[in-house]
Amino acid sequence: VVLNGHSEPTEVRRISNFLQRIRERAGITTFARVSSQNNFPTGAGLASSASGFAALTLAATRAAGLVLSQAELSALARLGSGSAARSLWGGFVQMQRGVAEDGSDAVAVPLCSSAHWPLEVLVVITAEGKKATGSTSGMQGSQATSPYYEAWVETSPDDVNAAKQAVLARDFTRLATVAEHSCFKMHAVMLATQPPLLYWNPATVAVVQAVWAARNQGCAAFVTIDAGPQVKVITAPGESAALMPVLQAVPGVKRIIATGLGPDAEVLETSS
Repeated sequence: VVLNGHSEPTEVRRISNFLQRIRERAGITTFARVSSQNNFPTGAGLASSASGFAALTLAATRAAGLVLSQAELSALARLGSGSAARSLWGGFVQMQRGVAEDGSDAVAVPLCSSAHWPLEVLVVITAEGKKATGSTSGMQGSQATSPYYEAWVETSPDDVNAAKQAVLARDFTRLATVAEHSCFKMHAVMLATQPPLLYWNPATVAVVQAVWAARNQGCAAFVTIDAGPQVKVITAPGESAALMPVLQAVPGVKRIIATGLGPDAEVLETSS
């Protein structure tokens, strides 16, 4: 296993264990060489494991000769990384909560393609290094100690439904409201964890304030932040170009990746 040109023992074990599931399902014992590259920081709160395991799921099942449905691929990817379950598809995707004890029905369902509503994304990177507390251990700590955890979980279905309706109706204001509300509820849960989880740095806060100031001036933009110091800024089509220099001027911003909504994951055949 080679990740961004380096081999890390923890990643070797994690990926080997995941590939063993695929070998058992396919009835094979073949070993694999896995080479993965990210174009953004790894382990820094940008869901690098989600994109990585989505790619690995599709490539490995194809190499093993498995033909799986969307639901089967999503359920398998989730065993590598929870967020990978929805990263197999581009555009707008809904992650279903599921009710089964084994989690087999906790899968992602594509809603609509990016052509339905080509929102723009500015990934504002405020720290390049790996975060001190990983997402899995951080969430486990929050579940065990944060008094806000249950309320966050209980209100999530309403947030998901509101976001879904906003996307289908292309209602940017409604989507911005629910997305930011959901985001900051999660961070409130982490702040109330023992010991507290605070992933932000000064630039994180400054970027959020800059986006809010721009929105007050008429720019259609909102923020969302995962378990890390990076800020994802979502804008209406055609709005990100004007906002880019404003965010680049924020002290502490390392770089900004401008993108749209991604496409489906795909397998590209190579001569090697």
